[in-house]
Order: sequence, then C-alpha cells, then structure tokens
Amino acid sequence: MDADSTTTDDVAEAGDAAATGDAVTPGDVAASAGDGAAGDVTADDVTRTIAAIGPRLRALRLGRGLTLDALAAATGISVSTLSRVESGHRRPTLDLLIPLARAHRVALDHLISAPATGDPRLHLRPRRRDSGSVLVPLTQYPGRVQAFKQVLAPREPGLVSHAGHAWLYVLAGELRLLVGDRAFTLHPGEAAEFDTAEPHWFGPAGSEAVEILHLYGPHGDQAVLRTGTAPA
Repeated sequence: MDADSTTTDDVAEAGDAAATGDAVTPGDVAASAGDGAAGDVTADDVTRTIAAIGPRLRALRLGRGLTLDALAAATGISVSTLSRVESGHRRPTLDLLIPLARAHRVALDHLISAPATGDPRLHLRPRRRDSGSVLVPLTQYPGRVQAFKQVLAPREPGLVSHAGHAWLYVLAGELRLLVGDRAFTLHPGEAAEFDTAEPHWFGPAGSEAVEILHLYGPHGDQAVLRTGTAPA
C-alpha cells in the first residue's frame, strides 16, 4: 500500500484513535451539554444530551448506508439492542458507545454531543508521515465522502488499488497521476477523479512537494468535475 495514499484505513485511523484515547465519564457528558462550566449544567441538560444520542446514532448509520444487521456484525451488538438505543428505549452506556464509535469512525464526544452551532470551524489535526508528507482530515463526521488536504513529498511511484472513488484537486505545485497504464500531469486549478479499484498512484510531478484537496468515498460516490488534461 502506498504510504501516502488515502484509503479507508486513513479514515478509520483517526476515529479509532479518538475513540480509544479519551475516557468518557458522566462528568464529560454533563460538560458537553452546557456552554462551558460544568456547574452551569442542569439535570435537564444531561437528560436532553443523553436523549439526543439515539437519533444521532441512527443518523450516522443511515448516512453511511448501513443496515442494523450490518452494524450488528461490525460491533458485536445485537440488532435488538441497537434498535432500542437508536429509538431511545435503552440508555446508551460506554460498553455500547465505544464499539459504535469505532464502527462509525468518530470520537466518543461526537456521539455524545452535536457540534456547536455558533462556531462551525474545524480544529484541524495534521498527521505527518515518515515520508515527509502531511495529511489533514477536513471532515469530522462519517459522511459517505471524506475530505482531506494533503501535502505530498517527492517519492517513487508505486501503483495501489482498493475499493472506493477518489477526486483530486491541485492547490499548488504539479501533480503526477497514474491510473492503470495512463499518465497525467495536473496543474493548480485542475481536478481528476477515478475508481480506486483500478491501480493508481499520485504524487509530485517533480522534485517539489504538491498540495492537493482529496475527496475519498465508497464505490459509486463521485464528483462530476473531470480534468481534461491529456496523458503525457
């Protein structure tokens, strides 16, 4: 696997790390329900927060196109339990939320509280690779398409393939794109999309890094913009 290609593993890794790295306590639930200080949170705030978890879980599942049966297979939680949690008939507990956070690839606090409506800004967390490249996830919630900003350092081409669909947009520098036996060079402002099941590779066209936006989603989800650049 190409060390700098974005795949479902990249999407899952961020969610897995967040899901296991932060312990969630009742105090955390209470704090997330209020505007800041835990002392300002009432019992009604906590009740409303917990009541919102079920519908949020259902929305996440449907947004990913998962059935209850598929989610049960992924988490080891029975279909009946999942259904009761989503409908609010069973109180969600940590032993249920942790595998659900992993399956939905989100942090536990994302299941417990919705993002603040007053500030839509994302808190970006760049992930640096050993190769010198940088991957910045731009989406926090598991929609069917995930967005990344990437700065790709020069490296040797190596074709890879995996399930999914990719859309690339060049921000700065020149991007070399190999898809099957075809080769393309993209410049700033140009875009390309392709089925990632076909062997592919992309990286700098020369000795300088290239900066791109990278959208990645399941097979069948794709953008409509396509580059007109001819093969080199």
